[in-house]
Amino acid sequence: MQVAIIRPGPVTGRFVNPYIARRLGREPVTYLHPSFKPFVERTLGVPLFQEQVMKIGMIAANLTGDEAEELRKAMGGKRSESIIAGLKTRLHEGMTANGFDTATQQEVMRVLATVKEFMFPESHAHSFASIAYSSAYTRYHYRAAYTCALLNNQPMGFYSPATIANDAKRHGIKIVPIDVQRSDCFCTLEELSDNNRATHKGPFAVRMGLSYVKGLRRRVAGMIVDTRLMYGLFVSEYDLSRRVPAIKKSELILLAKAGAFNWTGQKHHRRTALWNAERAGQSVGPLFESIPDEHVLQTVAPLQPMTTAERLVTDFSSTGVTLGPHSMAYHRTEMNAAGVVPAARLSGVPDGKYTRIAGAVIARQRPGTAQGFIFLSLEDETGISNAIINPHHRAMLYFEFSAEDNCLR
Repeated sequence: MQVAIIRPGPVTGRFVNPYIARRLGREPVTYLHPSFKPFVERTLGVPLFQEQVMKIGMIAANLTGDEAEELRKAMGGKRSESIIAGLKTRLHEGMTANGFDTATQQEVMRVLATVKEFMFPESHAHSFASIAYSSAYTRYHYRAAYTCALLNNQPMGFYSPATIANDAKRHGIKIVPIDVQRSDCFCTLEELSDNNRATHKGPFAVRMGLSYVKGLRRRVAGMIVDTRLMYGLFVSEYDLSRRVPAIKKSELILLAKAGAFNWTGQKHHRRTALWNAERAGQSVGPLFESIPDEHVLQTVAPLQPMTTAERLVTDFSSTGVTLGPHSMAYHRTEMNAAGVVPAARLSGVPDGKYTRIAGAVIARQRPGTAQGFIFLSLEDETGISNAIINPHHRAMLYFEFSAEDNCLR
């Protein structure tokens, strides 16, 4: 019922509020006609499924099975209005013969008119509900595995990988970055040490996979993993380049940008990796190709490490995900000064009080049945807030570009 009630048909048919009010005991359960009670009683007198609307037509106007099927075909279809118009006389004649008064006939016609918007058949709603319940159970009891599976099946669903990762982090799941020494092609579960288990929920972390490096060929990612498993860890960027000859210099640079070479310590930051990747991608020629890897000079680049803002931009451009603090966290001091309320604190704000919120837009919806309303989901480091933009009110979104941080605020 929860799945079916949010379809366009129940919304435009004004079935949502009556069902909720009856479910909460705020209004009595009533029936448009006593003859409808047997098949709408369990939905509290409100039709939520296709079958119920079809049954209303069959009981009220003695529609045949074929005519009821025509009614079903009208649901959400382009010919819905013409089909209803063609059945109008037949419906009124049938309802009059069955003793329906004028007011009840008008209300029945209003209900049947909702077929021009989409409604779920009950079996469809049941299937969705089953998946939703199973997903909720898995997400609660096996959050790391659930997150890993979602990240491995993108693109899908409503939220981006960045939002999935942020949600997992807020719920105590550790997500560790792409690393050519540890990552598989896909995201994997990685057992946490006893010390890390004290600070993170569950026994596993989620290791990001090489497939998240934008532009890295899947075949090459597989070669990196196979070579590492067969012959051991890589000594350097040059070592990887020589042992995986199919890799291009551009792909070495992509791995460096993604931080996948940051295993050798603090000084080996991304700019050092980019420096070495550029050198490793160049041919050494036949004279030096047989020199053992340990004799190949790897330097620390004479460049400053990337700033926090630069790493943030690079994360999103190279993988679509950042595993450090949420981008909004870097501006929390400024937002606090401006009176912006974090998402996690909104539940404590009294009803009716004007509130200022801010966040990255992670979902934007403008349903055709919403009469111009826009629904935004905004994410900050504490959670998700929802904003409803009324088309009759002026709504302004302010963006400020910071040249210093090279990002939008």
